[in-house]
Amino acid sequence: MKKLLLNIGKKSKKAFSTPINSTKKNRVLRDYVQLIEKNKNLIFKENLKDIKTANQKKLRENLVKRLYLNENKILEIINSIKKIIKLKDPTNNVLEQWKRPSGLNISKVSIPIGVIGIIYESRPNVTSDVASLCFKSGNSVILRGGSEAFYSNRILSKLFRKSLKKNKVDENFVQFIDIKNRRAVDFMLTKMNKFIDVIIPRGGKSLVKKVQDLSTIPTIGHLEGVCHSYVDKYANLKIAKRLIFNAKLRNTSICGATETILFHKNIIKKFCNPILKNLEQNGCKIIGDNEIKKIYNGNIQKASEKDWSKEYLSSVVSVKSVKNLDEAINHINKYGTMHTDCIITQSKSSAKKFLDNVKSSIAMHNTSTQFADGGEFGFGGEVGISTSSLPPRGPVGLKQLVSYKYKIISKGKVRK
Repeated sequence: MKKLLLNIGKKSKKAFSTPINSTKKNRVLRDYVQLIEKNKNLIFKENLKDIKTANQKKLRENLVKRLYLNENKILEIINSIKKIIKLKDPTNNVLEQWKRPSGLNISKVSIPIGVIGIIYESRPNVTSDVASLCFKSGNSVILRGGSEAFYSNRILSKLFRKSLKKNKVDENFVQFIDIKNRRAVDFMLTKMNKFIDVIIPRGGKSLVKKVQDLSTIPTIGHLEGVCHSYVDKYANLKIAKRLIFNAKLRNTSICGATETILFHKNIIKKFCNPILKNLEQNGCKIIGDNEIKKIYNGNIQKASEKDWSKEYLSSVVSVKSVKNLDEAINHINKYGTMHTDCIITQSKSSAKKFLDNVKSSIAMHNTSTQFADGGEFGFGGEVGISTSSLPPRGPVGLKQLVSYKYKIISKGKVRK
């Protein structure tokens, strides 16, 4: 295993050393789309192996559903790649340019990061998405998918390599770790820092925590998505009811789902029951503080201190009353995870103060937190979401998978 993984690292470094122009990148991606279309039956056949294994292991129904590929999901994969093809190549762009009195001409130019290691779980579409994004941004990628989607991930990566080879591009721009042994992940994180420039984990809390704790390589990602929707005293009830229903229940298992609702104390009597009843009637469990408990006439459980920092990823929501906008901002900055937080208000000044002062990587106004997604941002997809204080922050798409260098030109200038 050690020899195999080190060899993968060396091959990735070598592939990255050969720059690929935009025309060829897009040609590879277009051929990849054609290969997916031509080999749909083979993809379905490999995917059924994963489904069979998942059922034998008695994985939860929602996890099996994530694995399953059908005509619609293949179409989604293809459409995602087509969007990436249409996006401008983010490399070799002059970001800034200026002249110094000393005679130096300085330009800041975007460049690829290098070798990117992606460790991910479940969904097979991640393989095609991240391989396409990494390749279009000029990076080589080492893919280590979860064992539950092993056969699906392997065939999708093989087809990408086939497209690379067809276009006379080093096929090791995309490599899939063909080992189910979990020790491969440990080795990747601790022994491959000579070859991998950055690790991006994409999956549940336990995976991300393991990566962040073990990795000797810089990482991009987020641990939890404790997202908030704050209903301000200047909110519109109709808008608030619709937004919160979507933010919480559209998909409870994604990191952008709202986990805590904050109500300004002045509007609790008018807003609390219609909004929370709408959630409860659709299967959502309500956990509230004393003020909310007094007002809400449905089923409600008393909240504890721990509830304010919980990521439920299910049909459960914690609800709190706050005295004012400042208290809402302070609560979010204390208990949130700098993922995605929203204010619902008709007041432009309240919205501005909220957007400026929450520490969130994604701050929203009158918008469902479920829009926290690279595809929805127009990035053509994402390799993950970053909540670090350092860039990149928010959805990590094509433009976030580059670094930069400074190019300096002068006419033989020497420093005095």
